[in-house]
Amino acid sequence: MSGLYYEEFEPGMEFKHALTRTVTEMDNIMYSALTHNPQPLHLDEEYSKQTMYGQRIVNSLFTLGLVVGVTVADTTLGTTLGNLGMTDIRFKNPVFHGDTVRVVTRIKEMRESKSRPGEGLVVFEHYGYNQRDEEICYVSRTGLMKKRVA
Repeated sequence: MSGLYYEEFEPGMEFKHALTRTVTEMDNIMYSALTHNPQPLHLDEEYSKQTMYGQRIVNSLFTLGLVVGVTVADTTLGTTLGNLGMTDIRFKNPVFHGDTVRVVTRIKEMRESKSRPGEGLVVFEHYGYNQRDEEICYVSRTGLMKKRVA
């Protein structure tokens, strides 16, 4: 496993994730279909041409999932016990078909669990950017992390 244990994180740590992903039309259509989201901004090209974007935009929850997912291999793969919450989610710029997403993670804060002695809480700040270095997504995520066995 490549994830880090609670003790291996430090507030202020930064990860520039090497994994990037170009978002396709199929990603957007399938995600919208799988989640029963019929929003024409995601699915209807003719409708979307008349909007401020001039084209379809990628489903924001797909964008959020992708931004968090890109971080897993470097931070929590096999060492997390789950997400406890996501807050302060924002989407500064839309994602379009063909955009390539890259992610930076910063460790905001951490504390040992009061009720579970073998675990700790880490607050991750994930920033997603497109190929033009425009911020597309931000989320503050609290993860329950394993500690190393003593």
